Amino acid sequence: MVYKTKTYIAFDGGNDMNYYNTLKMWSNNDKINFKLNNAHDLKSALDSSLPESIKRSLRERIQSSKIMILIVGKETHHHIKFVKYEVEYAKSLNMPIILAVIDGGILPKSWFFDYPVIQVPFKLENINLAMNDWPLKFQQHKKQRDVGIWQYK
Repeated sequence: MVYKTKTYIAFDGGNDMNYYNTLKMWSNNDKINFKLNNAHDLKSALDSSLPESIKRSLRERIQSSKIMILIVGKETHHHIKFVKYEVEYAKSLNMPIILAVIDGGILPKSWFFDYPVIQVPFKLENINLAMNDWPLKFQQHKKQRDVGIWQYK
C-alpha cells in the first residue's frame, strides 16, 4: 500500500524551474510557515531516459502524493508530452490540483473543463491557503459534480 503523504509539483522545467526552486526554498526556511513533502525527492527521471521510463517514474511520484501543485507559466499549456500527462494522471487518481499562476501565466483551461481545480497567484500565502483548504473543498465539488477552474473570493 502506498501512503499518500507527498505534494506533487508539475511545471515547465525549461522555463519555470526558478518557481519550483522557490517552493523548495520556502519549505526549507524555518522562518516561513510552509511545508512541502516533495514527491520529487523520491526518484528522479532523467531527461535522457526513454519517454516511457520517465512516465513510469512520474506515475510513481504522483501515486505517493495527496495533492498536486501545477505551476502555470507562459508556456505551460504547450507542454502536452509530460506536464499534461502528469495532470491527466493526477485527475485519474482524483487528486486535488492547485494551479499556482505566475504573473503572465496562461491557464491551460481545456485541461480542466471536466475537473474541479483551484487557481491562485504564485504567492506564498495563496499557495499555503490552497494547500490547507482546497482538498476538502475539492471533495465537495467532486461530489456535487462542479467542475472547472475555481478561485477564492
